[in-house]
Amino acid sequence: MPANMWSTLLWLRTTPRGQDEGLSTLRHIALEGPIGVGKTTLARRLSVALSASLLLEAPGDNPFLARFYNDPEAWALPTQLTFLLQRMRQARELGQRDLFSPRLISDFLVDKDCLFAQLTLASDQLALYQQLYDELLEGVPAPDLVIYLHAPIPVLLERINRRAIDYEQTIEANYLERLCILYAEFFAVYEAAPVIVVDTVNLNFSTSDRALNELLALFDEPFQKRRHLAAGADSDWWS
Repeated sequence: MPANMWSTLLWLRTTPRGQDEGLSTLRHIALEGPIGVGKTTLARRLSVALSASLLLEAPGDNPFLARFYNDPEAWALPTQLTFLLQRMRQARELGQRDLFSPRLISDFLVDKDCLFAQLTLASDQLALYQQLYDELLEGVPAPDLVIYLHAPIPVLLERINRRAIDYEQTIEANYLERLCILYAEFFAVYEAAPVIVVDTVNLNFSTSDRALNELLALFDEPFQKRRHLAAGADSDWWS
């Protein structure tokens, strides 16, 4: 088994999907990206557009999360371990799917918890966490497609402020910046599934049918290792 967390993540993923597949073979589409980027909003719209089942994170179910944002050093480990157990239950659901299961949209990759663990845990805590991660989440199947959403830090902070979840209001720009760097590094080497990289700064998937349709159109094209979707600042994709 690989000795470090990055190699463990890659080792756990299955063989990359082929590049000639279309929408009919996309049984599991996963969305990822930093806090406030719009994963859940887009996941809900995709589930309706594709008549797919929905598997969402439940950060509000973590009783330590609010305390973590107020005192990260004291509450990082129980917060991450609670998320790990939640991810284990979700991974079990993913592992039970077969060819006859309905298409699934999730607003997370199982791998994401390792990114947050690297960001928040001390080195000895991280070593313990990695051991548990390897034991609990070995062999989780990779999705058929990943949609990686990103946006500049000021945009993320504005969206976090707008959605007004109490425990998120103490999130600082420095924390988001470090998190975004980890996401960028992770997806720079991710090869387990094709990735659509979406710059969301001028895309409003919550209300814009055009933005959603432009994304859906990519699903029917032959998949490449990386594809990109963005809109210019003068576009009308926000409405």
